[in-house]
Amino acid sequence: MAPRLFGTDGIRGTANVEPMTAETALKVAKAAGHHFIRGDHRHLAVIGKDTRLSGYMIEPALTAGFVSMGMDVVLVGPLPTPAVAMLTRSLRADLGVVISASHNPYEDNGIKLFGPDGHKLSDSVEREIEERVEGGLSERQAAPALLGRARRLDDAQGRYIEYVKNTFPKGVRLDGLRIVIDCANGAGYRVAPTVLWELGAEVVPVGVDPNGFNINDGCGATDTARMRHEVVANGAHLGLSLDGDADRVILADEHGEILDGDQIMALIARTWQQADRLEGGAVVATVMSNLGLERYLESIGLKLVRTQVGDRYVVEHMRRHGINIGGEQSGHIILADYSTTGDGLIAALQVLGAIVRSDRPASAVCRIFTPLPQVLRSVRVNGGQPLETDAVRSAIREGERRLGSGGRLLIRKSGTEPVIRVMAEAEDGDVVGTVVNDVISAIERAAG
Repeated sequence: MAPRLFGTDGIRGTANVEPMTAETALKVAKAAGHHFIRGDHRHLAVIGKDTRLSGYMIEPALTAGFVSMGMDVVLVGPLPTPAVAMLTRSLRADLGVVISASHNPYEDNGIKLFGPDGHKLSDSVEREIEERVEGGLSERQAAPALLGRARRLDDAQGRYIEYVKNTFPKGVRLDGLRIVIDCANGAGYRVAPTVLWELGAEVVPVGVDPNGFNINDGCGATDTARMRHEVVANGAHLGLSLDGDADRVILADEHGEILDGDQIMALIARTWQQADRLEGGAVVATVMSNLGLERYLESIGLKLVRTQVGDRYVVEHMRRHGINIGGEQSGHIILADYSTTGDGLIAALQVLGAIVRSDRPASAVCRIFTPLPQVLRSVRVNGGQPLETDAVRSAIREGERRLGSGGRLLIRKSGTEPVIRVMAEAEDGDVVGTVVNDVISAIERAAG
């Protein structure tokens, strides 16, 4: 069996190197088109992207693949991932596609697929598409008279801006608030500042000058130093950092102190519980979320349900069990009342609504619980199976012993990058740091 194309968040890799080549993008579009063509109606695919240079290569390849299968294509240009999911439903499309590698550097790119309901594809559908890519599809192409057409949707940004604004609490505005918004030189660089400005905020924009190479470079949700600096320097009330495709957000209070996805979920869960809006009596997060979040939710009568890493697994559990709040510590926040996938801007507006209504500073409103000491580090690996070696297994066993029954040690291979992530948490921060460093050192030695 060939290696899987799809990881935890679509297809991802180095641009112009397999699988992120124009040739493979063409095949994926043909395979996905074949899967989603049902019935005699004119079929439609929506394609959006972030600001990476390689998007100019992948976008026409995908378009050609869909058109060759008889699907029409609507191109929306640089737009957040959740906007494409929303437009897929709004336009009654059969398929949505986002060309993005999210928080990765510009050298990488990726392909995310959404079904007609705006949700990411299941593992089984992804595998069917992979099998079609491997098996070939030339005999299933459309006849000349049945080829699709492609066009651009000029008002795509405006549609998303209005949709997001309508999720903000009615009768509330952001007048008097100074907000730093870091768009990572990515897909949200136009829409995010506009939403905040139209709601009345004084906006301090950061990372809004994309050039094809600077996405996530010293900015964005995975590098918040600049945003935090601008918050303090400008006397801002809050800072927001989106990632490259704007489906995640990390916040900073007025002191420049970080508020991660766990704090955001806690705040929204409490707010919605008080407003009798929270469904399912629980919040869905991943194994990476801090134990402090779990303890806090228990204290207010809610459960924390954990899934494997990947926002689509969070969404799948939410859908199965009727839960309307979920997300990841990294800032993917899924609010099922509004969106089918993580939406950094919508999540930030829920936080801003709570701040405005409380008339207190962000540090008082948003710091909901005290997290346990937690350390997460990544080590890059180039092939091999270092986790299978006796030395690494021994280091893991020793780490688990030192953390004790009240601690956690998690080691996993990333589904989006060639790295292994090591996370530990416990009451004793010194022990946590030592355990992570020891396991990382063992992996580095085993990996050569």
